[in-house]
Amino acid sequence: MTPGFYLVSLDPGTVVPVSFKVAHEITTNETELKLVDLVARLQSCVQFDGRRVLYTWIGGTRRDWRGQGHFRALTEQQEIWAIEQGFDEIVVKTKNKFYEMRGTLDHLRFEVVKYERHESDNAESKVYLSKKLLPEIIERHRSAKTVVSLTL
Repeated sequence: MTPGFYLVSLDPGTVVPVSFKVAHEITTNETELKLVDLVARLQSCVQFDGRRVLYTWIGGTRRDWRGQGHFRALTEQQEIWAIEQGFDEIVVKTKNKFYEMRGTLDHLRFEVVKYERHESDNAESKVYLSKKLLPEIIERHRSAKTVVSLTL
């Protein structure tokens, strides 16, 4: 598991956690039922054999700090880390109703690879996005923010 946190120093001696992401590798050999289900849902659109896939399963930014590029900085840092660790792709699942998250992922060039429509409420539909990790993506990173990483 690879958690990352973005911290902001408001003044000397005060540090505030602003944004976070938690990710881990997923494989076809999963044993935890939710991960077995996730891999099964992704089999038709994500190649697992001979590749390493990083799944970002939770993340967010404090409401009062949104729109300032903190989550983008953290995502870009996660991409650098993933490339250094030999990952080939990052996969994210979100809900259709999370427009800001989908917009951020779009700007970061994540592509929709699967859409699962909810039977009664389209806002609850699941959107799976993916980004292939090629070394040249680092050249497109725009964030000038600094990320603090913690490993638990």
